[in-house]
Amino acid sequence: MAFSNLRALSFIGGADIVGSIITSVFWFFLASQLPPDEYGEIHYFIAIAMVASAFVIIAPQSSMIVFSAKKLKLESTFYFISLILTIIASFVIMILFYKIDVVFLLFGYVLNILAIGQLLGRKLFSSYSKYHLSQKVLTACLGLLFLQFYGSDGIILALSLSYVLFIIIAYKEIKNTKIILSSIKSHSKFIFNNYIIEIFTKLNSNFYKFLIVPILGFGILGEFSLAQQLVNTGMIFTLIVFKFTLSHDSSGQENIQLKKVTILISVLISILGFIFAPLLVSTFFPEYIQIIDVVRIISFCIIPLSFTKIFTSKLLGNKKNNSIVWSKIISIIVFVIIIIVLTPEYGIIALAFGYLLSTIVETICLIPNIQFK
Repeated sequence: MAFSNLRALSFIGGADIVGSIITSVFWFFLASQLPPDEYGEIHYFIAIAMVASAFVIIAPQSSMIVFSAKKLKLESTFYFISLILTIIASFVIMILFYKIDVVFLLFGYVLNILAIGQLLGRKLFSSYSKYHLSQKVLTACLGLLFLQFYGSDGIILALSLSYVLFIIIAYKEIKNTKIILSSIKSHSKFIFNNYIIEIFTKLNSNFYKFLIVPILGFGILGEFSLAQQLVNTGMIFTLIVFKFTLSHDSSGQENIQLKKVTILISVLISILGFIFAPLLVSTFFPEYIQIIDVVRIISFCIIPLSFTKIFTSKLLGNKKNNSIVWSKIISIIVFVIIIIVLTPEYGIIALAFGYLLSTIVETICLIPNIQFK
């Protein structure tokens, strides 16, 4: 691997590893302090903001990375359209849920996704690491502070305030670059497909929460959210590599060896998760002892999720995203069917197997579109 690539990867990797450690410790500490139902309720409202962000961001992070890498100067236009849609979505959230903190969190997600995509696409990896780490530190500090004074009710507001620094990037971009709505017309197909991909990605990650609550309640949602958080920690390395490879795949530079190493590491992490889940959960989360088998099952999701990220990087880099859309749709359908049919009888274990199966199906759907070397 070239020194410049290694240096760039170290900026992304260092920031992501440290940032993920900070936020993981924060969420794990929060789980240890709150009963499952309160922990689940927090994740329920976070899911609302996340899903809403997918609908309002006209150019998700992958699009921002690709267009910024290709120097097409569409960033300010994407900011403008997305923020207008965010304002509209805010009124809908207030009418349906009357939760101003969820509205603030939605704005935070929008600014974060667009700004991070811009920095990565322009290969400003040093700036990325600074902003990314600052947000994670603010998450932990504000989260602990608000937990102390407001309890679980203050967590979402604390999360929303952690994104305040990204206002700087958005303001500078909109101020210094013209907003030309007509400029996105020639790229409309790619933009629309990526937009749909992001919607189904967010639905795939969060829609089950809207089904679990009426079927099983906030308590089960809290338990499954903690299990998923443990697995997400195991995905740190893969996500670092994805952020690095997408901008390079967009520029025609493949990193085959790095991708192979990523798969090997994901297999190792999955095995370790399966082995050490009982010790980890029983030691640190005694109130969540019933998720031991769940963690062991979904630890193996790390393998197909890593394959999916690698395939997605290659396809998006070549602006071939139709298959990604369909893989997301099929994956969601599989998971939703399992939730509706099996969870009323088998509970959280059905959720675990459903989640694992849906990730495998998503990966399989992408394989026919990949040219292996």
